[in-house]
Amino acid sequence: MSSLTIAIGCDHAGFPYKEGIIAYLESKGYAVIDHGTHGLDSVDYPDFVHPVASDVESQKAVFGVLICGSGNGVCMTANKHQGIRAALVWQEDIAALARQHNNANVICLPARFISLEDAIRCTDVFLHTQFEGGRHANRVNKMTQF
Repeated sequence: MSSLTIAIGCDHAGFPYKEGIIAYLESKGYAVIDHGTHGLDSVDYPDFVHPVASDVESQKAVFGVLICGSGNGVCMTANKHQGIRAALVWQEDIAALARQHNNANVICLPARFISLEDAIRCTDVFLHTQFEGGRHANRVNKMTQF
């Protein structure tokens, strides 16, 4: 069981996956902050991304989960936030590397290109993988230096 809080958000394409991922996370003991959307009607993904990113930045949530059709829109939007390292993930190895090497704190999932089962497995790997630090820490620190 976990006491971690996870913030989650999606657009209309990601809505069915959001519901499945929330059910999975809650069954594992995670607290979930659901920022919507709450249906299949067309919406603008930034309206749901910004609250998730803000929760992670402010440490109200330890990690964020974002879902849209391709995963790209939610990822690009989340990465506009200074304290966010959002990673587009479509397989378990990518989820692990996003955490191990990039210290990602938001996972972005492409609902139109992976199954719900794969999305849940990727999320699980993401949440259970630790940042390796070491040589990767220097690289991560350089992400915001330009």
